[in-house]
Amino acid sequence: MKPIPTLPAGLSLIKHNQLDILYIQHTSFHAKVALQGAQLLSWQPTPCSQDVIWLSDVEPFETGVAIRGGVPICYPWFGGVKQPAHGTARNRLWTLTKVDVLADRVLLELALEDEALMQMELGSECRLTFTHLAAKPAQVALHSYFKVADIAQIELHNLPNESFNSVEQTMQAVTSPRKFANLVDEIYTANGLPTVIIDPIAKRQINVEHQNASEVVVWNPWHKAMSGMNEAGHKTMVCVETARIHRLLNQGETVTAKFSVEAL
Repeated sequence: MKPIPTLPAGLSLIKHNQLDILYIQHTSFHAKVALQGAQLLSWQPTPCSQDVIWLSDVEPFETGVAIRGGVPICYPWFGGVKQPAHGTARNRLWTLTKVDVLADRVLLELALEDEALMQMELGSECRLTFTHLAAKPAQVALHSYFKVADIAQIELHNLPNESFNSVEQTMQAVTSPRKFANLVDEIYTANGLPTVIIDPIAKRQINVEHQNASEVVVWNPWHKAMSGMNEAGHKTMVCVETARIHRLLNQGETVTAKFSVEAL
């Protein structure tokens, strides 16, 4: 995969410590994408007063170290079944192979050698499509961090009424809507519905569509210490992940996460 020779107007590469970050300034939105991990770090549609995506304010941006926040790509495995946890894709440099600036959106394509593609359609909505190119079946999760005003005040709607509790390693019943009062690390069977994040303080809802996913993962570490996150970081984020964990991706298959925002 060959990198594009020059960036069009409105796009620029800026170094954050050791990492190259692609800045996109468009009339419809502003966004940032790290070339390491092909990781969306920021997406803010023009009508929005704040970012939709959460990024740690103490992120060091170091080569080969996973970025805390944005939308990390957990691939070709999920969790700690092997090391490094959540696979190697988020720690490796991807190649920006396509850029198309349109009147209402920007299209990006980033390639991880001949293993995977990430296509981003960024505008008033955000669509992230991952394609598995390697021959061996694999897991993937688009580990999306969303910015919220207060984790204790938000609600998640449209989730199933049971989940696998990854901390207790057991199935559990879940009340609807899902609220947060402690550490949450849950895997839900995807039900085809968008996950809706209701944020009454920010007066907005974030809709997260999971296309061709078999699972939806919900995570917030609460007070548990996490690398690259300050002790209060958990209060303003929630992860709603679009995943293929138990039903592996075969060569050529895609998974898409789509985000949109509405005022309450």
